[in-house]
Amino acid sequence: MILVTGATGKQGGATAHALLARGESVRALVRDPHTPAARALADAGVALAVGDLADRASVDTALSGVDGVFSVQARAENEAQCAITLADAAAAAGVEHIVHTSMAGADRIANADGWGVKWQIEEHIRALGLPATMLRPVRFMENLPNTVDVHTGQLRDLWAPDQQVQMIAVHDIGWFAAAAFADPDTYAGHAWELAGDELTHERMIAAARASTGRDITYVHENPDEFATRNGYPIANIRAVVEFLADGWQADIPALRALHPDLMDFDAWLTHTGKAHFDTRLTS
Repeated sequence: MILVTGATGKQGGATAHALLARGESVRALVRDPHTPAARALADAGVALAVGDLADRASVDTALSGVDGVFSVQARAENEAQCAITLADAAAAAGVEHIVHTSMAGADRIANADGWGVKWQIEEHIRALGLPATMLRPVRFMENLPNTVDVHTGQLRDLWAPDQQVQMIAVHDIGWFAAAAFADPDTYAGHAWELAGDELTHERMIAAARASTGRDITYVHENPDEFATRNGYPIANIRAVVEFLADGWQADIPALRALHPDLMDFDAWLTHTGKAHFDTRLTS
């Protein structure tokens, strides 16, 4: 039995379905079992445990009889505490394996928005001494359509148009999480930076235009413009740009050797990506 947190979200949902596809028993921690997303999980065969990561007692109850835990938390003020509560409860319950999804580069940058918290969580899980796998995904392919302006078709971001950027389909994050539970000898005790493709925004936009038939264009913003438009601290965004100048470091050929169906950007467009763009641009 694997307890999946965040199962009504992207990574947790992908993990729950990947585990079901492998024939595993899955339990999802949900705040409200009556939401459409929670009901869809139940219809797919996922057992629902009602609780909240901010409530240790409900987490302890959800962990009863559980062999493994998939840990993911929303980026919020209490992200670290929720992750620590789950990890502490998992250790107390004697779970055999925790698979935690972090962020690519968490081990290499701590002075930018999001990264420091991710590293703090990883370090806490490691200190507990229970078998653990860290998944560090790069940028989600699914996030790309959400950055397109529905009125102008412009996609504005920090990367130079010709800079190589690694990306990963959320479906494949779920695949690696399920694989880690199935093969702890290979995955436990390691951190895996996850990507399925590496390409420029020029190439991404050209592929998206060809797939959707829509007039999507790319606009390169400098860090100050990007920070101001999105309400981020300028110093944090500058630190991110400096860090990303050397790119993420996922070994895509090695990952594809483990997962031959790992999706590149074109495969993702065919799989679900075109639908994501169509939904965004017709909303």
